[in-house]
Order: sequence, then C-alpha cells, then structure tokens
Amino acid sequence: MNFTRADNSVMARWWWTVDKWLLVALALLIGMGMVMIMAASPAVASRVGLGSFHFVTKQLQILPVAVLIMLGVSMLEPRQVRGLALAGFVGAMALLCLTFVVGMEIKGAKRWISLPGMSLQPSEFVKPTLAIVSAWLFALSRKKEGFPGDFIAILLYGSTMALLLLQPDIGMAFVVSAVWFAQYFLAGLRMLWVVALGTAGGGAGVLLYMTFPHFTSRVNRFLDPASGDTYQINTAMEAFMNGGLFGRGPGEGTVKSSLPDAHSDFIFAVAAEEFGLILCLIVVALYAFVVLRGFARALQETDLFSLLAVAGLCVQFGVQALVNMGSTLHLIPTKGMTLPFVSYGGSSLLAIALGMGFVLALSRKRFGAGETL
Repeated sequence: MNFTRADNSVMARWWWTVDKWLLVALALLIGMGMVMIMAASPAVASRVGLGSFHFVTKQLQILPVAVLIMLGVSMLEPRQVRGLALAGFVGAMALLCLTFVVGMEIKGAKRWISLPGMSLQPSEFVKPTLAIVSAWLFALSRKKEGFPGDFIAILLYGSTMALLLLQPDIGMAFVVSAVWFAQYFLAGLRMLWVVALGTAGGGAGVLLYMTFPHFTSRVNRFLDPASGDTYQINTAMEAFMNGGLFGRGPGEGTVKSSLPDAHSDFIFAVAAEEFGLILCLIVVALYAFVVLRGFARALQETDLFSLLAVAGLCVQFGVQALVNMGSTLHLIPTKGMTLPFVSYGGSSLLAIALGMGFVLALSRKRFGAGETL
C-alpha cells in the first residue's frame, strides 16, 4: 500500500498505525492453516461420504469473510470496539440460551445452532466479546469511583459459566475463566483474592471431575491410558513418530485416513506427519510471537481498557492454541478445541478473526491519545 503521511483517509490512518508485524504473523498462520486443511480434510470427507474437497471448499468460502471481519474491526476506534463487543456479547448470550431450545445435540452436548450451510457455535463469540466487556468494566471501576464495574463483571462471568457448564462445554469454560481471571489480576486484584480464587478454581476442578462423566473419563484416560479408549491420542502420537524432522511430504501421511477429527481437533498431528517437526516448531513460534507481540503492545498502552482488553484476548489466543496442541501431544487430557486459524471450523474461524481484529484495533498507535473511557 502506498500512502503518504499527509493522507488523512481511514485506510491511510489504519496503515500507518496498525502493527504490521502482527498482521504478517496472522497472515502466515492463515496461509499455513489452509495448506494443512487441504492436506488433512480430503481423507476425512471421503470417509464420511462427502466430496474430497468438501471441507476445503467450505473453509475457503468462510475465510474471506473472516479476513474482512478482522481487517474491518481493526480499523475501529476504541469506543466503536466497545460498542460492537457489547452488542456481540448480548447477541451471543441470547444465542447461547437458544441452544438449549433448538440446538443440535452432538456427543451429548448442545452447543450448535443449525443454519443454512453451516452450524453456529455461539460460545465461540462469547469469548472475545466478554473479554472486551470485562476489560471495559474493570477499567471503568478504577476510573469512576463508586461505579460497580467489578460486580457487574463478576455477574457476567458467572452467567456465562453457568450456560457453558449446562451445555456442557468444560474446555470453553476453562478458556473463558483463564482470560477473565488474567484480566482481573492485571486490573489490580489483591493477592489475598488471587490465592482465594485460585483455591476455589482447584476445588471447582475437583467438583467438575466428580460431576461430569465425560470429563471424568477424559482425565482418567489421560492418567491411565488402559482405563478407556485412547485411539485418537495413540494415532496422533503415531503421526508425530512417522513425521520425524521433515515429514513424509504433502499428501503422504497415513494417519489422517483413520483419525476422526484429523481436519479439526487433531490437525496438528497431520501437520507433524506430513511436514515434520520443523514446521510444527515454526507454527508454535508464530503463536508465541502473536501472543508476546500483543502483550508488548498492550504494555505500551496508557489506557487501562486497551491494556486489559489486548492482554485478555492474547491470553485467549495462546491458551486455545496450547490446549489444542497439548491435547494432541498427550500433555493434557483431550479436549475438542480448534487450533486458531489452522483447524477447520466456521464459527471458530470467524470468532478468532473478530478477536484478532479487536487486538489490531486496540494496539494501533494513537499518539497523544489519553484514556478513552
């Protein structure tokens, strides 16, 4: 793009203020994601009786929309970001409630609403919008004396957790909790409350283990593989062993033919077999770069809202990537969670694009700008 410093158009202002390194890293992840989906999904599609490039075509249809959302949102001002996030959070929560009425039940959980051409998972959109709204409330609470921002944020978090656990979606609840508590800590939560809430979180984990049979089963299989079916994990680990340093080559992998979620939850294993350890390390480095770059930009902010929002969204991005890769490598119990910008999934792709759009918008350079509350 060829813009002069004197150009005062929206595009010119965006170009000179957006973090271009962050844009490049996200573009590389999106590009690698499409390559990996083209490698992993044809075998899955053929196995379930669909055309070989069914999932590739659907992802290519959604990808331009996701990119436009990310770039469009990145041009917004902080006030517009808050307005969009608040409207998005209200809408996502309404749809989340609607899943209990008209939602599709898959593997014992009601998380999806069927729409023409795709299934929508409202909880994916709750994650980035709640992070923005919570950051706004925490910042307002510290700027305006007497404003009950913390109390409202706690109510919103509690309501979200209740709906997620009713679905149930423990993995999503974990990510939302990690983001929310990270923001509360950065907002100045007293250490006594940090210890108390950390202890309560550990107790909640034990309670979930005792309450939800599928969660119990996954933890038991992680601790003792002989206690249940570990086919997907064993197959994924076999893919890592087969791939070696440089992989077998694009399209030469074999485990994708038998791995049920090779195009989504276990796409990292397919990448390991076909492209090798070197590419996997590059992918990990890109995720680390996005998270650390986001934190670096957040720490330069004088606006508390922007700092909390960007930090929270980067925590979400990093935790989701760690959960997916950790599950694939058998470092944590398995959890059906997509790898950001890499795994197949319409709702996930759109929601992550929205979240990264928020990060790009709030981390833009705003010389001479004070607080925006």
